[in-house]
Amino acid sequence: MAGAAIVTAGAFTTFGGLLLVPLHEERGWSRASIGVAFAISMVLYGVTAPFAAALMDRLGVRRVVVGALVLAGAGAAGTALAGSPVQVAAAWGLGVGLGTGAASTALAASVAERAGAGRRGLVAGLLTAAGVVGQFVFLPVLSRVVEGYGWQAAAWGLAGAAGLVAACALALLRGARAAAQAQAPGTGGASHVVTRALRVLAAATRRPAFWLLAGVFAVCGASTNGLLWNHFTPAAHDHGMPATSASTLLALVGIFNVAGTIAAGRLTDRVDPRRVLAACFGLRALTLVALPLLWSPSVGVPLVAFAVLFGLLDVATVPPTLALCRVHFGPDAVVVFGWVNAAHQLGAGAMAHLGGLTRDTLGTYDPVWVGAGSG
Repeated sequence: MAGAAIVTAGAFTTFGGLLLVPLHEERGWSRASIGVAFAISMVLYGVTAPFAAALMDRLGVRRVVVGALVLAGAGAAGTALAGSPVQVAAAWGLGVGLGTGAASTALAASVAERAGAGRRGLVAGLLTAAGVVGQFVFLPVLSRVVEGYGWQAAAWGLAGAAGLVAACALALLRGARAAAQAQAPGTGGASHVVTRALRVLAAATRRPAFWLLAGVFAVCGASTNGLLWNHFTPAAHDHGMPATSASTLLALVGIFNVAGTIAAGRLTDRVDPRRVLAACFGLRALTLVALPLLWSPSVGVPLVAFAVLFGLLDVATVPPTLALCRVHFGPDAVVVFGWVNAAHQLGAGAMAHLGGLTRDTLGTYDPVWVGAGSG
């Protein structure tokens, strides 16, 4: 059931890329103003994670997951009804950002930490892969709904899916609270959740390891969530490629994300996670710098090769990063990882806005691809 919740939350995180062009063309809003909603959503996605991780220890997985999915669904429904960029920012930015932040990375990390020694990397990889399935594999379906019935129908569909999975989680995640309390005896009330998350952050910021992990994850978020997820489809559209074809390429990224993330999880259980992380970032940089040379109106071998290679590397960084948090921060690893992921989403949010601003100003996305790869 945790996997189903993560899949559903993942579908929200890449749907924004399908909203950008129709909102711009139908409503006449600038890409930069629409990007504000995506930026808010991505920042809240990250900032929510450490508090959600602490809250799961206090209330259990079921309550947090159900509340998160209801909130995300309400955000999608509100976006379908929105009449201005400010309303989109309130609905998609706040609702979807908070909801997906509590039902994605924090949930995967919390469940992975409860796995036995020697299996945590694999479990983290599997659950991260579940998020990837939601992020990319369902994207062509949503793209066809947008093409055939309009973006509002797709938004309502996502809202309904979130409600259905929330109902299933409410019925099936029995005993999750007791399990969580057994893992974290003696936790206090809601104030304890906030206090613990902030106390862990204060302690972590005194360690160089935290700043290194947060810094590289901020760059990671800028190049993946911020740029690829939100601006790949509009950039492909600029080069004459239909949105359905671009979404198919992103789905291919998602398929290979599954293989890459699971493989990274297994490697993390066996070799130094620093090596796994360094290899992922180095190879990913090369793919981004090369992308402006590969664009074409149709899906060809070069773009397929990009999708495969980027897919193998995209979220493969999660298992080794979680492992390094465990090495440096021990029992507070999940909450620290939540804060590291917050840095990831700060980078993503900045790029979601700057990508649209660059396109509005220069008429091309090419500088942001090269800049993200160089960073």
